[in-house]
Amino acid sequence: MTPLPAAPPTIPAPDGVPAFGRFAGAAARFDWARLSAPHARSRWWRRFHHKRWHYTALATDELFCGIAIVDVGWTNTAFAYVFERGQREVVAGFSRDGIPGLTAHLADHAGGQSRFSFAGSRVDMSASQLSLRCKGLRIDAAMAAPGAPLLLAVGPVQGGAVHATQKSSGLALTGTVRVGARAYRLDGGVASFDYSNGLLARNTAWRWASAHSLELGFNLQAGYFGAHENALWLDGQLIGLGAATFEFTEGDPAAPWHVFTDDGLLDLHFTPEGARREDKNLLVAASRYVQPIGTFSGWVRAGADGPRRAVTRLAGVTEDHASRW
Repeated sequence: MTPLPAAPPTIPAPDGVPAFGRFAGAAARFDWARLSAPHARSRWWRRFHHKRWHYTALATDELFCGIAIVDVGWTNTAFAYVFERGQREVVAGFSRDGIPGLTAHLADHAGGQSRFSFAGSRVDMSASQLSLRCKGLRIDAAMAAPGAPLLLAVGPVQGGAVHATQKSSGLALTGTVRVGARAYRLDGGVASFDYSNGLLARNTAWRWASAHSLELGFNLQAGYFGAHENALWLDGQLIGLGAATFEFTEGDPAAPWHVFTDDGLLDLHFTPEGARREDKNLLVAASRYVQPIGTFSGWVRAGADGPRRAVTRLAGVTEDHASRW
């Protein structure tokens, strides 16, 4: 196993050239206005192709919560859901589109503060804290510093320019989720986050899988970003993974998934417990999104000759997503 190189401090570098690849650690700033040729784009082009999102997952034996703030340039949105695993259903949630330039602020790096505030709903999110207030739902969560390096992935995008993403390993979690009059404790759970920032194509699609404990976790994607962000966290080590294959029944969120990588380091079967889905058609833009929630079982290993580590009912999500934005 070869350790990933240290993350560059800024994307792109001072000369405007982005360092492509996978890195261990965090970049302090993403600034696509500084890109040099051949990746440079006009300010007007960037206005409509710059896409950013900050997503946080909170998992306990009782709940799984997904919370996101998304800025796609010409508009912004936020969503959250609370999935009660025993009942196998989403018991609370919201989704709200905002006003361009007014209702959302996305940080320019993963360690910054992102927020969304509109019509009585507010979400504040960073790498260490999350606060959500909306009708019938309140979340207060604190995440410990990661025990393993962040993944930084940077690469070109067909039909776009350059994309970058920061993913965390599993983070020790404390806090409370309140749904109406009922309170759920998050203490002893595991959080993770995804901060993504890039110049993407008008049509963008992906399949994604992610799950974490404090000792073991993974992030897998197939689609617009290839294998750039595929990674395994194992006992504090960050390990790059090969291309991922997603076998599933499209249109049936209750059907099982089989996910594996071509380097022989990960082979997992996913059993859904339920799903959150949302389809939007805004005439000039549209999205189709389904995120099954469930558990992964199978095995991973740190190297091709290494022993297999069993994975048993690790809580996480898969996702099938297509956007015209």
